[in-house]
Amino acid sequence: MFNILRGEIKPVIPKADCALARREFLRFAGLGALGVMLPRVSFARVPGGKRTGELLVYVGTYTTGKSVGIYLYRLNLSSGDLKQAATTSGVVNPSFLGLARDRKYLYAVNEVQEFAGQKSGAVSAFAVDQKTGALRLLNQQPSLGADPCYVDVDARGKFVLIANYTGGNLTVFPVRSDGSLGAPTDMKQGRGSSVNRSRQEGPHAHCIVLDPGNQFAYSCDLGADKIMIFRFDARNGKLLPAETPWVQVKPGTGPRHLTFHPSGRYVFVLNELHSTVTVFARDPEKGSLKGLQTLTTLPQDFTGSNTGADIHISPDGRFLYGSNRGHDSIAIFAINPRGGLTTVGHESTRGRTPRNFAIDPSGAFLLVANQKSDNIVVFRIDQRTGRLSSTGQIAEVPSPVCLKFTSPFS
Repeated sequence: MFNILRGEIKPVIPKADCALARREFLRFAGLGALGVMLPRVSFARVPGGKRTGELLVYVGTYTTGKSVGIYLYRLNLSSGDLKQAATTSGVVNPSFLGLARDRKYLYAVNEVQEFAGQKSGAVSAFAVDQKTGALRLLNQQPSLGADPCYVDVDARGKFVLIANYTGGNLTVFPVRSDGSLGAPTDMKQGRGSSVNRSRQEGPHAHCIVLDPGNQFAYSCDLGADKIMIFRFDARNGKLLPAETPWVQVKPGTGPRHLTFHPSGRYVFVLNELHSTVTVFARDPEKGSLKGLQTLTTLPQDFTGSNTGADIHISPDGRFLYGSNRGHDSIAIFAINPRGGLTTVGHESTRGRTPRNFAIDPSGAFLLVANQKSDNIVVFRIDQRTGRLSSTGQIAEVPSPVCLKFTSPFS
């Protein structure tokens, strides 16, 4: 087992031509002793002993400044109030998080370029205390590629899938009976480049997401301008080429993240470099994608520089949201029954560089992680129009990158 505690994760200075803010953070990522500092979390109770009225939010960060690791917050579902509950310290650059469906284990990428003397990032496995939400380190594994930036957990909790940005590849890890990670069962190396020579000189896997049926895995390759499509072998942890193994997008687009419509028949892709959203019709049986529409995420009168970051859909499938870094806003779209989008408007994120954001499972609130202003801002979602209104609740969190909701533990 490789252990962050021994200082085996060593970030290195990235190439000067890399424009991503992520790379800037990795230059000075420090090492810390891995320890857990989590107080017991108390919850309001109703008759019958059930806990209600709030959700928990895990926050992944870059540990390059004041951040010490992974933070835990409580969201009040009546007021939108967001309060810190706990901190897991010493975790190096836990920039993206994945939570198993049974909520017993949490997985975090360690977004660095060197791990245990290898040109690789790492992935850390944690056991989740079922009373407090505390995280206890189980083990780490090398991700087999530099700068891992995305993690997904399969529906059965048997495998963890990783996208390595600089490595340009995808890795699958088996989950052992205790939640720790075994040696990789598969690795797929990306190929290709595109027209933006400073950002697309080679493959850059930016996400890997399993479909609602746990049958297909989709990966956005920002460097090759492709959406990769795999059949997921859930028995053996293998990524097998789908009948149509990829979809090419417009050169220079830079696909980054994607989300599924609740029906599973549409996929929405956020394109980082062009600040656009592309709608695909999806064949649930074959996994294939067919492009339907592309819309800008920016107002028509915006003239500054911008990159897209994240994309999510409301639980009822009626509204789509995308984050803009530069315009510092959330773009809001209405979704028609055929998957088509209509722009509703834009809402300021009340902070700088909105990286990740998340919609709570009830669809009542949207939380934004503003990376460069060190805050998380809470918005209430208008259930009729999809528009956002600030609740006035702002949590000060250093370099927030990823938000993951879960319900309170018993």
